[in-house]
Amino acid sequence: MGRGGAALALVAVPVTVPGGPHGIALSRALARPAPDSFADLAEKLLPSVVNISTTQTLKADQHGDKDTPDLPQFPPGSPFEEFFKDFFKHQQQQQRGQGQPQAETRKATSLGSGFIIDPAGYVVTNNHVIADADEITVILHDNTNLKAELVGRDTKTDIAVLKVKTDKPLVAVQWGDSDVARVGDWVLAIGNPFGLGGTVTAGILSARQRDINSGPYDDFLQTDASINRGNSGGPMFNMDGQVIGINTAIYSPSGGSIGIGFAIPSALAHEVVSELIQESDHTVHRGWLGVRIQEVTDEIAESLGLDKARGALVASVTDNGPAQVAGIQPGDVILTFDGKKVTDMRHLPRLVAETPVDKMVPVTVWRKKAQADLKVKVGRLQETETASTEGGDKGDKKSAPKSVVDTVKALGMTLSDVTPELKEKFSLGDDAKGVVVVDVAKDSPGAEKGLRPGDVIMEAAQEEVKTANQVAGKVADAKKSGRKSILLLVERQGDLRFVALRVDQS
Repeated sequence: MGRGGAALALVAVPVTVPGGPHGIALSRALARPAPDSFADLAEKLLPSVVNISTTQTLKADQHGDKDTPDLPQFPPGSPFEEFFKDFFKHQQQQQRGQGQPQAETRKATSLGSGFIIDPAGYVVTNNHVIADADEITVILHDNTNLKAELVGRDTKTDIAVLKVKTDKPLVAVQWGDSDVARVGDWVLAIGNPFGLGGTVTAGILSARQRDINSGPYDDFLQTDASINRGNSGGPMFNMDGQVIGINTAIYSPSGGSIGIGFAIPSALAHEVVSELIQESDHTVHRGWLGVRIQEVTDEIAESLGLDKARGALVASVTDNGPAQVAGIQPGDVILTFDGKKVTDMRHLPRLVAETPVDKMVPVTVWRKKAQADLKVKVGRLQETETASTEGGDKGDKKSAPKSVVDTVKALGMTLSDVTPELKEKFSLGDDAKGVVVVDVAKDSPGAEKGLRPGDVIMEAAQEEVKTANQVAGKVADAKKSGRKSILLLVERQGDLRFVALRVDQS
């Protein structure tokens, strides 16, 4: 939350600041010429957009050095920063000497935007606008101040719903359907940039399906309409005056608008808001499949016999989870879910999350160079469970043991059967099975894909392997068949992932 400033999530370089019916279906319209003016539309929409002011009580140790009050904001490394810090410290030392009491708390304020979706007083904004707030005030277009209560929030999509009490009906906006919005369409953004109040900016929809690494369900709309600090939580409108997005973040080296803003699409936001209002616990109930997935690369697609890189590769399944019960196996590539194509790995978590809990859905997987159709009963995602993708590396590189082991030269790795010595050296489990990677040659196919000593190869070419010679045999078979890569299932300290390694045809 900004210090006396306006809230906005920044995707910045180098600075980063931290159920009801579906949206109204719109027919795909022909491209429209640029309007002569946005004045009529803006006049209609402005009363539905609100400013949001929050306050938070901070203790002394919550805002930096206890001995130093809030400093004026300077660029990093500015000599004035140290000057003012020394000055304030000197002032406080004098106060202590005179026995003056020290302030233990202070009020921090933040500003943002929101919009009214129901005349009864429901207001939508970003969660980061009101996070940790002690008091929330909604300021209407006519400057009426209303105290707001938090109805519910969803941190995964950064959406919050507020409720205000008023004696008169409020002017509400309608949801539009972001799925039919096209790149190049005109859009309006209305909000509270820098605390200036109702401000209208115009631009076009620049791109769709942007992933800015802010959460597991990133699917942002991109716009060049000017969005700045304080616009967070405000609406993005189409030319019919319907909300097709919630302005949430900007990409900015300076903290100001450079024409790259991001909005949560209404297709996602509308469903989240409806659940936050209608569910008795005011939370979002998301579907859960119980799989750990990774990207299907061109090499993996080739090794599996897929025509192109698509779908989500299942690295592992949760014991007794929906996927395992339905028969989904590690090595399967999920191509469709509930009749919808899984275009890439990051698409699947969103499809599953949007599916009603306990719904039985059809799933098509690619298994052993053929399609298989399954039925899955979707579970409910708990807060401790995530839509998992391939995890990061863990552990330290170990040197090769002195014992003699088989060498698979085609992959540039030294491999060994599992031995008690290797279990101890690489901290493998007592029940470890497979083939241990003992050494990886520099610039080899294995090194290119991040394999390292201590990794355990469980499968090669989707067949279980128990000896290094079996791996060598699978590599030889791949060479004979003219394949460019071989797919390995690798375990690293409990994490499973598939790796397609280039096969040397020389």
